[in-house]
Amino acid sequence: MRERVLVDAATLAADLQVGPGADPVEGRPVVLDVRWALGMTDGHDQYRAGHLPGAVYVDLETELAAHGSPADGRHPLPSASAFQQAARRWGVSADSRVVVYDSVGGTSAARAWWLLRYFGVQDVRILDGGLAAWTAQGRALEPGDVTPEPGDVVVQPGGMPVLDADQAAELADGAGLLLDARAAERYRGEVEPVDPQAGHVPGAVSAPTSENLGPDGRFLPTGDLKRRFGELGVADGGTVGVYCGSGVTASHEVAALAIVGVDAALYPGSWSQWSNDPARPVAVG
Repeated sequence: MRERVLVDAATLAADLQVGPGADPVEGRPVVLDVRWALGMTDGHDQYRAGHLPGAVYVDLETELAAHGSPADGRHPLPSASAFQQAARRWGVSADSRVVVYDSVGGTSAARAWWLLRYFGVQDVRILDGGLAAWTAQGRALEPGDVTPEPGDVVVQPGGMPVLDADQAAELADGAGLLLDARAAERYRGEVEPVDPQAGHVPGAVSAPTSENLGPDGRFLPTGDLKRRFGELGVADGGTVGVYCGSGVTASHEVAALAIVGVDAALYPGSWSQWSNDPARPVAVG
């Protein structure tokens, strides 16, 4: 399962056929640069300064999310038509292989991985370790924007399981397991930098996405991930849902669970939606 979710830098470089004397070839993967983090505003500038060869910049705020009222959460899922238009701009076609990466251990790139899978693109992988893993091997970056030939992908939603707020509440109440992928201090309600209330969904289990990664920013070995999720209560055959602040880093946790063979559901509205509803209970501690 790991190879269906992740690709390492050496394998990607060989697939791209980059290096002295190499020529671009048909069938090479579409590479997407998703540099974003909470409070980060210069992702596109960082991309222009240097990115993987041929990589196309993806704007998370405008292409990987819709925008509605606070009741929808901060990063609602884009419509099928809007996502199809964006994916075609990136050069994605029906038979494309896609690799996504970022500079934060995959925690933003996983949103693109999840959405592409949700909208029916089958062959999508996260570059394990992201930009740092590429440059650590002495591999070159290229500057400027890349404008690929438009793709022709036709998207169809429903390729990944999702939860609404009521379904998330049911899981947390014992129908399954609901994991909170935010930092532990946000789960406990000690801090809340962006959303209207501090705390967590009652019954949810704290499972910070950062703990899916080793010190090198790569996903933990599969056995370590399996032990981690087992200790959190993930059981064979059990129903698992994941949320975070706004459905971005929770996608990374869904990817980590997929590595160990668990098909977890994403609650896209996440805490930003839940905490904007005064009728929803909030737990702290």
